[in-house]
Amino acid sequence: MAQAEASGILFTERADEADTILINSCGFIEDAKEESIAETLAAIDKKSEGKIQKVFVMGCLSELYRQELKEEMPEVDGFFGTRELPEVLAAIGASYREELFDHRSLLTPPYYAFLKIAEGCNRTCSFCSIPKIRGRYRSQPVDQLLREAALLQKTGVRELNVIAQDISMFGYDTEGKSMLNDLVLRLSDMAFDWIRLLYAYPVNFPLEVIETMRDRENICNYLDIPLQHCNDRILRSMNRGINKQETIRLLETIREKNPDIRLRTTMIAGYPGETREEFEELLEFIETTRFDRLGCFPYCHEEYATSYTLEETVTPEEKQERVAEIMEAQEAVAMESNRFFEGKTLKVLIEQVEDGSAFGRTEYDAPEVDNDCILSIGESPVTVGSFSMATISDSSAYELYGKVENIEEE
Repeated sequence: MAQAEASGILFTERADEADTILINSCGFIEDAKEESIAETLAAIDKKSEGKIQKVFVMGCLSELYRQELKEEMPEVDGFFGTRELPEVLAAIGASYREELFDHRSLLTPPYYAFLKIAEGCNRTCSFCSIPKIRGRYRSQPVDQLLREAALLQKTGVRELNVIAQDISMFGYDTEGKSMLNDLVLRLSDMAFDWIRLLYAYPVNFPLEVIETMRDRENICNYLDIPLQHCNDRILRSMNRGINKQETIRLLETIREKNPDIRLRTTMIAGYPGETREEFEELLEFIETTRFDRLGCFPYCHEEYATSYTLEETVTPEEKQERVAEIMEAQEAVAMESNRFFEGKTLKVLIEQVEDGSAFGRTEYDAPEVDNDCILSIGESPVTVGSFSMATISDSSAYELYGKVENIEEE
């Protein structure tokens, strides 16, 4: 968007105000695939009605199914994959400018942003088509990331979410070793209020980062480390490169190095061949390991993933039932985890103010996916994008409740 805007292209949030619709598609999660197709068909309808002039589709779905999409949707004016930015820009009447490589036009609120430190993935997880979609792992140069972070900071970004398909491998392709801790330290020196780490693969994760997280106040005590399962047979079939005991030792080491850390993970239910006993082992693992945050997806039979050759033995209905069981078990864990904060004072990033209440997040909560903190503000001049200290008085599985004590300077 920043590149296009530099060429005079204007973006609007309302399709009926546009002459061109550009759809960024997903090719990995089933619901998002369906949404991508539905949005494309809706855009085609607008074009046929003369309300817009052109429709383009870019991203993961185009990368995987370009030829099929062309045949099924000839009304679309162009399909582009995940590595064709100059071509996309040319299609909408803009040009790619190398000197704007670091520039961003944020789609997030102005106080937080994502910093993507790498693209692609070298892992060979059986259920995943990301390597096919995004290509081999490519770390961004540290100096370039620092320049991008500085530009984001100048625009008012206070929370930086460090993200990649796999942050654990950052630097291995360019330096032959992990560069994640070096990057995190240098970002911390830039004095962002919060720096958060998302999507750490459990194999090769550099544990010195956990010590840095413990020692640096502006690095959130939070790590998103998707595990997918715990059963050894299923982990082998998934080609995860780690077994149950190794996973447990890793989590214990992380918590020993930083007792204040809060861990988020993701699980998959209904993998081909998953027996009821193996699923119940996963349920027990969730109940005993006690993740502070957890999400679960039903297994999706991806055409371009190696597990596609396996026979699906769990029905769609059973997959959904297993997801529900996992989330019910996690709700009890989350409720107990949140009780720990009752009576404590926490720093909260305010994201919404409405009718005498403020809604925000603590350092233990990533944008959009984690808990809300709901605060009474009284006469305090609370503003969106500011930080407040708040005393927590009550909690539920996915919310903290309290009141604002004082406002930090913006």
